[in-house]
Amino acid sequence: RGTDEEDSDGYFLGGRSLTAPVIAGSLLLTNLSTEQIVGLTGQAYSEGILVMAWETLAAIAMVVTALVLLPRYLKSGISTIPGFLEERYDAQTKTAVSLLFLSGYVVVLLPIVLYSGALALSTMFDVPSILGVSDTAALWITVWAIGIIGSIYAIFGGLKAVAVSDTINAVGLFAGGLMVPFFGLLVIGNGSLADGLSTLWVEHPEKFDAIGGQDSSIPFATIFTGMMLVQLFYWGTNQAIIQRALGAKNLAEGQKGLLFAGVLKIFGPVIVVLPGIIAFHLFSDLDVADRAYPRLVTEVLPFPLRGFFAAVLFGAILSSFNSALNSSVTLFGVDIYRQYFKPEASDRQTVSAGKKFGALLAVASMTIAPFIANAPQGLFGYLQEVNGCYSIPILTIILVGIFTRRVPPVAAKIGLALGVGLYILSQFVLKPLVVGADNYPHFLHVMATLFVMNVIIMLVIGRMYPRTEAFVARDSHAVDMAPWSLAKPVGAAIVLVVVSTYFVFT
Repeated sequence: RGTDEEDSDGYFLGGRSLTAPVIAGSLLLTNLSTEQIVGLTGQAYSEGILVMAWETLAAIAMVVTALVLLPRYLKSGISTIPGFLEERYDAQTKTAVSLLFLSGYVVVLLPIVLYSGALALSTMFDVPSILGVSDTAALWITVWAIGIIGSIYAIFGGLKAVAVSDTINAVGLFAGGLMVPFFGLLVIGNGSLADGLSTLWVEHPEKFDAIGGQDSSIPFATIFTGMMLVQLFYWGTNQAIIQRALGAKNLAEGQKGLLFAGVLKIFGPVIVVLPGIIAFHLFSDLDVADRAYPRLVTEVLPFPLRGFFAAVLFGAILSSFNSALNSSVTLFGVDIYRQYFKPEASDRQTVSAGKKFGALLAVASMTIAPFIANAPQGLFGYLQEVNGCYSIPILTIILVGIFTRRVPPVAAKIGLALGVGLYILSQFVLKPLVVGADNYPHFLHVMATLFVMNVIIMLVIGRMYPRTEAFVARDSHAVDMAPWSLAKPVGAAIVLVVVSTYFVFT
């Protein structure tokens, strides 16, 4: 295991040498992508600033991750979250979680990246009138064009180039993301930023109310239930995100990186929420709210910048699609094919099986993508609701695994099965059957209820059928575990600022 461990450290974790600025930048740029910009702007167009909860509450989740979860991860020296689950429970639990991640990629992540990207490019370049086809046909054509280019890259080329291109794209996306509200406010204020802001504030006060009513996509109460759990899953246990912090040079750098990212995340609404309110002021006639962002880019950015931003956007779409497709190929090859289908498979056979699986996955996601246009609550709402199928069950077994020592592997399997099964039953079977689904509990409340129920079930199983030996997290001595001296005060300040934004916008 020695060499294998060293190799995986070098491969997954950059040799455990990452410093705070790299971690902070990488976290934010991995998180910022088209589905988020297009989806959240669309929701802000419909509902206003209350959707900022998806951004600002992320900062609180980062504080919890930095102070509570990261020290435990770094101490045990894990390189992947499924690796931790294998160590804490058993190999089957690891495989079950890998399968959940894979199904999430094919039904949610890959189609959404394709749909949001295709919608943005189709609107920006006016594909329907260029090709003389309907909006729907243009969407299908663009989805398949992006999907085929992305698949060829990811499946046949591997991912060596992605790290570099990711960084360049992400910086461009960040710069472009700030330019859009900047030029939008100039248009509204006839050349004055301040006038643009005050016009929005005076003419659309309802868009600046952060407290969501019962009929909004984020009723205020959900902030205290499922919203925090979703954020904790994403920032604290999602492999693609937490991998950056697992590669920290030491605990202090990892905490600094997460907390710096948390500070920057508080400003996230400027890039993904404010453009929605600007678009609402400028064009109140959109039939699909998710078209707000591409339309805004087309109308307010000066022409030369529009080309630059479209290129950056295309790069960002490809890199999100490639990264997800490539991790799917890896998860399938290593965790499933080698473990269950052909344990003696050579590297070449494993890669070949992974490529075939990747091609299937790509075709499935290109077929699903155009149908997201029919999601009633818009792109971002669909993304979060469907994610609940796997996010909360995985979060449940990780947290119980970290904070208890006697809960056995069977409890994790029951927790996963119940978490996934009951959530699907609730949201996709019972909810459509209930007359007037408006009276049905919000999906974030459903998540929180199932989370509490599953934790209790796992603890009861742990009490009745405990592990014969208590689990002891190994101390790997992989990195220096001295915490950052300012971690707690900075964390407290971040939480204070986030809470105070709710008092400002009520």
